[in-house]
Amino acid sequence: MKKSLHVIWITLVMVCTANAQQEKGIIGYNNWLNNWTEFKPNKIEYGEANQILAGNISVNTKLLKRNIYVLQGQVYVTNNAVLTIEPGTVIIGDADTKGTLVISKGASIIADGLETDPIVFTSSKGLKKAGDWGGIVILGDAPINKFGGISSITYDLNPALTIYGGQNVESNSGILRYVRVEFAGKKVRGSTAMNALTLAGVGNKTVLENVMVSNSGGDSFAIIGGELSLSKFVSYHSVNDDFKFTQGTQCKIFNSLAVRSSYVTSNKDGSRCMEVISYDKKEETDFSKKQTLVTASNITMLNDSQNISADIQSGLVKEAIYIGSDAALEIKRSVVSGFNPAVILNSQIEINDKNLKKIKIEEMYFNMCKGNIFTEYNSNNEDLENWYGNSIFFNVYSQTDNNETFIDIMNPKRPDFRIKLGKITAASGKF
Repeated sequence: MKKSLHVIWITLVMVCTANAQQEKGIIGYNNWLNNWTEFKPNKIEYGEANQILAGNISVNTKLLKRNIYVLQGQVYVTNNAVLTIEPGTVIIGDADTKGTLVISKGASIIADGLETDPIVFTSSKGLKKAGDWGGIVILGDAPINKFGGISSITYDLNPALTIYGGQNVESNSGILRYVRVEFAGKKVRGSTAMNALTLAGVGNKTVLENVMVSNSGGDSFAIIGGELSLSKFVSYHSVNDDFKFTQGTQCKIFNSLAVRSSYVTSNKDGSRCMEVISYDKKEETDFSKKQTLVTASNITMLNDSQNISADIQSGLVKEAIYIGSDAALEIKRSVVSGFNPAVILNSQIEINDKNLKKIKIEEMYFNMCKGNIFTEYNSNNEDLENWYGNSIFFNVYSQTDNNETFIDIMNPKRPDFRIKLGKITAASGKF
């Protein structure tokens, strides 16, 4: 009898624990941001570099935790070489030479940090700011939707060593896990800013988990073509997009976070949490190939302003998500808090059943947004409200202060961006 009661008690505890986890936005029984993330990276002193990384790396190479490396100029890993980085290693991007690490097609990077010992890429400057150095570029031979099936990254890099794209969906560019990238995204003369982390033509055998980009001068994460899965990705105060998807990528992103600021990020035109497009130039696009499809779940996107309503009124806040023509987005169980509006569809997207079935927005929690889903340049969103407001999609909205919505976003060392229990159930069930 006692044994039976013990089994029943364990079962009840397990059920209650499962029910205690909020289903929308980032999830986890514990705050998975603890230990490896850093929301005040300009306050951290990493020490002086004692090793130089420069030129081409054409043989298998290992970077050791006991050293601090300075990334000088354009460093290319080529010739199918593997660059392995020990947990806890610090690599400093040189600001004067626009330090940039490029993993060429066929080569790979094994940057497999630990929760308690992450790998850090950061700025060489004493007073660090967004765009101090270049960034990280990883190139694979998975499909893209450009004519010819291959392309090359620009940004004043060597075009012969920045080719990406091919037919290998299972392309393996290595591992990025428990990695931080800080203050990257340097402006390129005659071009836009670089991205902190560019993933171009990356295939589905590549492991991409627990990666944080903070204070990027360009996009935090640029996903260009390829087929890949991202989990526990964090973008904090990026000047441009947090997540940009283009060139026919087939990308799944789960349990990830984008935090924007009215005075750093959201006031810039074309700067969003998530931009989902199929191409940069339509005339270069092969429409017989797959166009961009992003499948997103349990994403939290928020503006951390202390006065969102005033910032929206002042025109400092833009939309959180932008969806281009010919692209598809399936997003569910996610949170959008503090934007104007939550979602914008490209003006070329006709509002009809065919197109709306490519844009699935379900089980969402829209909070503190001035409007939900609109077509670009059109203030009348009645058709979209009627469609996505249908009860079968389970979308809800609220006007609750961020401090009351999230567990603890003001904690400077260990913020917690999970939704407080009960907040969604207390929100309006209507769109």
